[in-house]
Amino acid sequence: MSTSTGTVRRVVSLVPSLTEAVAASAPGLLVGATDWCSHPADLAVTRVRGTKNPDVERIVALRPDLVIANEEENRAPDLAALREAGLTVLVTEVRTLPQAFAELHRVLVDGCGLRRPGWLDEAEAAWAFTAPPAVRRAVVPIWRRPWMVLGRDTFAGDVLARLGVVNLYAGDPDRYPKVPVEELRTVGADLVVLPDEPYAFAADDGPEAFPGLPAALVSGRHLTWYGPSLVEAPAVLAKALEGAGRGD
Repeated sequence: MSTSTGTVRRVVSLVPSLTEAVAASAPGLLVGATDWCSHPADLAVTRVRGTKNPDVERIVALRPDLVIANEEENRAPDLAALREAGLTVLVTEVRTLPQAFAELHRVLVDGCGLRRPGWLDEAEAAWAFTAPPAVRRAVVPIWRRPWMVLGRDTFAGDVLARLGVVNLYAGDPDRYPKVPVEELRTVGADLVVLPDEPYAFAADDGPEAFPGLPAALVSGRHLTWYGPSLVEAPAVLAKALEGAGRGD
């Protein structure tokens, strides 16, 4: 666990993965988090609604020294309202794995005034391998009704690429395009990757839409979160990907 070396004593996190990162490094700093912040399971802080509809008045009442947010997960008007109320807001941008490591250092060390946590070094070491050749061509749905998939310039897409999986929609103009399932079935994929968040794909909800195509049911936390989960993510995701189509 890291020890604070700065003057930040009260933090509100509006991003589940950053909540986990702060809690694993200096849990006493957190005074508020969103309703979606599920890790650690015993997190006992004031809840401030969701990532897209934070309770600005409640956050201000918590008197945080720092609010941490993300440009994709949180809405610009909400962050502007927090700044207008006099709060310091640190906004992260994460589209690649190296960017995630850099932003975690910025949040924890530069923002919160902590010593660099050991788990962050462990996470970087866990991913310090040469990416294998691209051996699987995949579609990666993140929602259904309507179907949406990973498109260009996404953290999860970069994570999969480092594990040898090519996202067939990585060149799409949109980051999360809506694509008819009929197209997803015929685009030439040899794998469908189904994370359990934001949509909770499961063995009985998702694979049946892709008959004949191996399905990898993966942990959304390991695929899309940037925090302590990155330590075990390479092994967890590789096992799920390798097991696709074998009934593992």
